[in-house]
Amino acid sequence: MSVAIWPLASSTLRSVSDIKRRRIDIIAEPGFASGVKGLDLDELRHRRDMCAELDIELSYYRRMLHGKMDLLAYEMRRRAGEETMSIIEALPRIMAEGGYSESGPSQRSVPVEIPDLPEPGRRLVDRALGDDYLLRLPSMTDDELRDTQNFLSEVEVDVSQQRKQVHAVLDRFQEELARRYRVDAGQSEPAADE
Repeated sequence: MSVAIWPLASSTLRSVSDIKRRRIDIIAEPGFASGVKGLDLDELRHRRDMCAELDIELSYYRRMLHGKMDLLAYEMRRRAGEETMSIIEALPRIMAEGGYSESGPSQRSVPVEIPDLPEPGRRLVDRALGDDYLLRLPSMTDDELRDTQNFLSEVEVDVSQQRKQVHAVLDRFQEELARRYRVDAGQSEPAADE
């Protein structure tokens, strides 16, 4: 099994297997996306693929969080008398309509399949998605519902910020790959400062 090696901010070389770190932490390292023009093609593709895989994972987490938030929002409206159907009766409509999708069409295609996810750990998203609050929904107080909704919202914001980080790095790798393909195709490329 090959292990990717890249320079980190401290200008030393480290391998992924030497330090057990989350992919978001690795991608967020300033050294991970710097010097892209000096990377060989295989390493550039490897890093791009790592970003793309993490983007799919984070997107999946966001969709799961949005689903839970939609269910909680419905229950809160039902308790306020704004909805008449039980949450079970309304479930197909809630899941089909959603309430937390971004405005406008997505700029990135998002696959429907479930990505290979890491084992649940101590991350906030693991706590948020692992919580069995739906089973406890009938017995939860209004305050507990609001607290759970606020917690899910905070986790969703955190996941969204991580996705933005990943997108910025992924875009750098994609741009460099496109530049190399243009150069290989014989198109002249203006000099650019790194």
